Amino acid sequence: MIELFTSATPNGHKASVTLEELKLPYEAININLGAGDQKTPAFLAMNPNGRIPVIRDNEAGGLTVFESGAIMIYLAEKTGQLLPANEPERSRVMQWLMFQMGGIGPMMGQANVFYRYFPEKIQPAIDRYQNETRRLFEVLDLALNDSEWLANDFSIADIANWCWVRTYRWSGVSRYGLPNLERWLDQMKAREACRAGVEVPEPRPEMGELTGEQEKTFVNNAKNMLQT
Repeated sequence: MIELFTSATPNGHKASVTLEELKLPYEAININLGAGDQKTPAFLAMNPNGRIPVIRDNEAGGLTVFESGAIMIYLAEKTGQLLPANEPERSRVMQWLMFQMGGIGPMMGQANVFYRYFPEKIQPAIDRYQNETRRLFEVLDLALNDSEWLANDFSIADIANWCWVRTYRWSGVSRYGLPNLERWLDQMKAREACRAGVEVPEPRPEMGELTGEQEKTFVNNAKNMLQT
């Protein structure tokens, strides 16, 4: 059994969606980021960086893996699925996985900080990260013009990028005018495992579903996380 220490964030969902797609049995342990669970000695013993997600593979002697991308690669290699063993297919998947980790994730994360969480609205910073996120969306749209999936076949690269791109409204970024990206987003959402994975460890409220007080609480919790 695999233990997944996680929260309802895009990086957390990268791990849970991968586990769902691979049909691996796992137990999800909710890490309350607002309460600082990720800074406890027990958690830091698994990940000294104090970030989710982390997995503990009890079938492998309690091996722990942190960093969402590393977890995805580990699980794919463990099962021989979602990551080709041969080149150039493997390299293609890894490139788009790194595209998410080095581009989509950081840019959307910073857009969230300045657009949603930072107490002072610094418009040049908001513009910078929203515009760069939109540019990266356009890169994805172009890549999906001649391919159903990012690396020809469905892979961890699609999962990683989707878990972030699907939250575009929260980052204040439009997907308008990107038909290939829209088709891919809808295609991902139609997958049963993807839908199940983003409900782990609990449904993450979407911006349009929050009342004024709920949104305030959500944003305050996010601010607290940024400070720890």
